[in-house]
Amino acid sequence: MPLPFLTADRAFDQAVDEALPFDDRDRWRRPYRPGPWRVGAAALLLLLASYVLVAAVIIAAAETAQAGALCFGAALLIIACTLRLLRVGIWVSARGVRQVSFFRTRTASWEPTVSVRTVQQPVRWLGLPRSVQGQALLLVRRDRVQEYVTPLMTSHNADFLARTEAFDRAADTIGAWAAAYGRVA
Repeated sequence: MPLPFLTADRAFDQAVDEALPFDDRDRWRRPYRPGPWRVGAAALLLLLASYVLVAAVIIAAAETAQAGALCFGAALLIIACTLRLLRVGIWVSARGVRQVSFFRTRTASWEPTVSVRTVQQPVRWLGLPRSVQGQALLLVRRDRVQEYVTPLMTSHNADFLARTEAFDRAADTIGAWAAAYGRVA
């Protein structure tokens, strides 16, 4: 069974010299593999969903179908949240960069992009209010009036915690996409 989320990482391992190893560049792709914290949280949520589904069957058989359906709906909600959690991250294509968070998605085209750079600054640890010193990948864009900076990802989020090489490689890859399709020098 093919696992499409692993093909991006394999493509980067095989094509070290080529910055953009994909033929179909209009398709949205994640330039890195999801981190162990994100995958672990998703696995725990799916385990919880399986228990809730078993409980839904038991409740439907022992009590009323309405209570079983309510429990089944809760399991579907947990599964939907898990799938959304796995989609969170940065996605790139020839059209731009897409920042997917749990509740919203922001897409920015490459055209007004001035630079993509990595800076040392206080960043949030796993998205929690606690700040630690880390790296952030910043997308600098020029609007008609002013220049503004958008932080894309940090070295301490669920994808890159304790994986500095993966963060550096993902930042380089996003920078290569910006250089190929934007006005980045």
